[in-house]
Amino acid sequence: MLKSGQMTVKTTDVDLSEIPFWSLPQAERMDAFKRLRQLDRPVFTKENKIPFIGHGPGYYALVRHADVTEASRNAGVFSSEPTANSIADMPRWLAVYFGSMINMDDPRHARLRRIVSRAFTPRILAKMEEDLQRAATRIVDEAIAEGPGDFVTQIAARLPVQVICDMMGIPPRFHPQVLRATNVILGNADAEYTGIRPELTRWNVARGLVKLIAAGRELNRLAARLGRERRGASTGDLTSMLVNGDESLTPQELGSFFILLVVAGSETTRNAISHGLKLLTDNPEQRELLLSDFEEHIPGAVEEIVRYSTPVIQFRRTVTRDHEMNGRLYRKGEKVLLFYNSANRDEAVFTDPDTFDITRHPNPHVGFGGPGPHYCLGAHLARREITVMFRELFTRLPEIRSSGEPSYLLSNFINGIKHMSYTT
Repeated sequence: MLKSGQMTVKTTDVDLSEIPFWSLPQAERMDAFKRLRQLDRPVFTKENKIPFIGHGPGYYALVRHADVTEASRNAGVFSSEPTANSIADMPRWLAVYFGSMINMDDPRHARLRRIVSRAFTPRILAKMEEDLQRAATRIVDEAIAEGPGDFVTQIAARLPVQVICDMMGIPPRFHPQVLRATNVILGNADAEYTGIRPELTRWNVARGLVKLIAAGRELNRLAARLGRERRGASTGDLTSMLVNGDESLTPQELGSFFILLVVAGSETTRNAISHGLKLLTDNPEQRELLLSDFEEHIPGAVEEIVRYSTPVIQFRRTVTRDHEMNGRLYRKGEKVLLFYNSANRDEAVFTDPDTFDITRHPNPHVGFGGPGPHYCLGAHLARREITVMFRELFTRLPEIRSSGEPSYLLSNFINGIKHMSYTT
């Protein structure tokens, strides 16, 4: 049961805090969000009690495009502190690994973003275009040699991890380790990656937290070692740029940034590529349109894939002072969750929002976050990765299609595909 202000809303099948809701087929979940958008105000949902973590009273679910974009712009009221990537306040022993700049407001956020933005200058991105093409070519070469299998593990998951590791200067022998740790961090509720059941018993949560901390420590130590090797020695990679110069990252900041970069950067792109092939297979007229003039239609196709699939489902904000937004009063200290997946299907903004249309224009989706200081720093890179990968696939394997039903990640944070068969 959800509460809308003082009014009880009879949507007992919609409990956004419960794992079973997130195991439903996506069409059913999106229908539930449609019903929530039709209510006169955001619903309040109780938080789960999570052993060893703690919990608050609950949060308001912002499911309309207008609410998500306005809260994103107004970072002074809707704060990313103390945490944006966790519904519960993150304990210090977790924040040491996962307390990156997405959990900060200005001026701390501005300082870190200014430093790490060195990785996304036009000069560096232009150089990366060549690296992207070489990586995509190699991945498709190997997929052709192996034959059709799992599209995610053979193709979609490899490109973004390889690109990010190359950016940081991480040797290829560590790439599988980085991918495994990333799967555990984002799949912490999924038994395939953690080996535990999703029930919130003390034993299950303890085992899950141990695996989560181990994965965070593994990536943190890898980044720290690279930082020590690069400090005082310019090697041209991103790690060298981040630990040298007038402004540089501390070892803890470098570790947290690397976890953010590899998790957010790789997972968003990996899942957009996977969802993209599924969407183009399920909508053959859109696939035919794209292939009729790839360069003309791929920019719109990328935006529509990101809108329709919305790889990152939600982020949290905390209200810093009493504030009225779109007719609703929010009190200081209350939590809100920005549901990007729902905002991207808002009928008030998108015509036929449940239709996949690569010619959609305008397409003001929030698949890379809402407007404001926390808009995805790597959005341009993600667009280029998706474009390069699909260009290589449809040039070399023009008959490639997904087959069967994918295996989806159990998560209320990432709309992920774990495995998906394909044919050529």
